Amino acid sequence: MDWHENHPIWILSGYRMGQVTARFPKIVTNRGPVNQDLADEWPRWQPACSIIYLISDIIETIGKPEILNQPFRSSYVALVLLMVWSPSAGVTGDLERYERIEIHMGTRITLRFHAGSEADADRAAAAAFARVKELDDRLSDYRLDSELSRLSRTSGQGQAVPVSEDLWRMLSRSRDLSQRTDGAFDVTAGPAIRLWRHARRTGKMPSESRLARAIKAVGFEFMRLDSEHKTVELTQPNMRLDLGGIAKGYAADEALAVLRQHGIAAALVDAGGDLAIGEPPPGKQGWRIGIAPLDPNTPPKQFLILARCGVATSGDAFQHVVIDGTRYSHIIDPRTGLGTTTPCSVTVIGSDATTADGLASAICVLGAERGIQLADQTAGAAAIVVYRDGDDVRIVESREASSLMRVE
Repeated sequence: MDWHENHPIWILSGYRMGQVTARFPKIVTNRGPVNQDLADEWPRWQPACSIIYLISDIIETIGKPEILNQPFRSSYVALVLLMVWSPSAGVTGDLERYERIEIHMGTRITLRFHAGSEADADRAAAAAFARVKELDDRLSDYRLDSELSRLSRTSGQGQAVPVSEDLWRMLSRSRDLSQRTDGAFDVTAGPAIRLWRHARRTGKMPSESRLARAIKAVGFEFMRLDSEHKTVELTQPNMRLDLGGIAKGYAADEALAVLRQHGIAAALVDAGGDLAIGEPPPGKQGWRIGIAPLDPNTPPKQFLILARCGVATSGDAFQHVVIDGTRYSHIIDPRTGLGTTTPCSVTVIGSDATTADGLASAICVLGAERGIQLADQTAGAAAIVVYRDGDDVRIVESREASSLMRVE
């Protein structure tokens, strides 16, 4: 049996892997302890050092514009994080491991968990997927019949529309993040997002008049929330809400909660790369996440241990466009309606997947300095930002970037 059949691949983001040992020469070299005195400590430090290798590898890639401008060449290899379940750990006590996959919200939703029986696993997974489908019905901006789309169509009509608890939570949390970021995160950016998608497909900048019309309909201040009656009024005509920067994280959290309600605590939900991580697998300190080598069929050698948190990565290594000599990201700044122009990778660990998803989206727009400040001001959050500054590649980390890691 091939290795990958035993180790499901969890693709979190796309970056080229390399190797560096200079960051902590007194601790490790060639991915191992410098001397025997450190050998006993290596298992405790190994996961933290893996982050250092990951950051340095991303730096190497971002520093090569010829790679970034050719994202689909074979030399530009995906950085993958692997959910590693060793074959010898298939059953622990009375619990067996299970994996279930369905397509919802335009992406693959993967459930990985431990349960007492196949019947228990099927019931829990069915309920979790039903919950995600329910959220898709409410929160999708692609579906004309979704609750979100119906709300958007009331913009500028003076209507205070009652909304479901799910949509209320999303819009409330989004507004709070918009206020904290001065509009760098804004779910009212739908008109600008649609215009920029067209620009990316055609390779042509939108006209000034079309961009101005789109921006006129963007602004979280145009979204009035009545907390007493749970109603929402969109005050500006032609508004369009888009929850793409936060909804998948929320769906992952909700699916994890459903599994927990069915007695399944040791679980991980992957919603298109937004991860809700529950209790560790039986007998483990956390979910063991491997940083894959260049060959996806080769077992990983470096690992991180994570539990009870959310993880999200946002960046533009694969999704960008060059227009008139300028490289633009697929990630737009809601305040300008244009894609950001600084190549970056942002990884966030949050108290839950909703938090991590929203923060990762916002930090890509805010930039490294303000983005790290935002992470530091968010309880239970950590962030790592790698970005290109002219000819230099820089890295910044939040204060909690190391302390949130579970060490095996």
